[in-house]
Amino acid sequence: MEIIKMDQIEGKKNKRGVVAKKILKNDDVQIMNLVLESGDVVGEHSVPVNVFFYIVEGQGTVQIGNEKKVVEAKDIIPCPANTTMSLKADQGQKFVVLNVKTPSL
Repeated sequence: MEIIKMDQIEGKKNKRGVVAKKILKNDDVQIMNLVLESGDVVGEHSVPVNVFFYIVEGQGTVQIGNEKKVVEAKDIIPCPANTTMSLKADQGQKFVVLNVKTPSL
């Protein structure tokens, strides 16, 4: 059995300017742990696969299409393929999110 310790994975800034940790990637799924410090933003973009966000820690704003909501730890937010999305750590705290893409890119 494999056990993945997210806190022990080293992150690095991704092309969107936030710290990202590669948790798991295979043909079926890609899981990234995004760590947004207060004020960080993942700007609007879309991908050609289904995505969902699982909020691990903190609060922030998630935009899916034209809808924006403040979300918090333990919330799950689905995003259909080819739909615009963004994340903002705009609640004065760290915003830690699992980004799950199916299938993998």
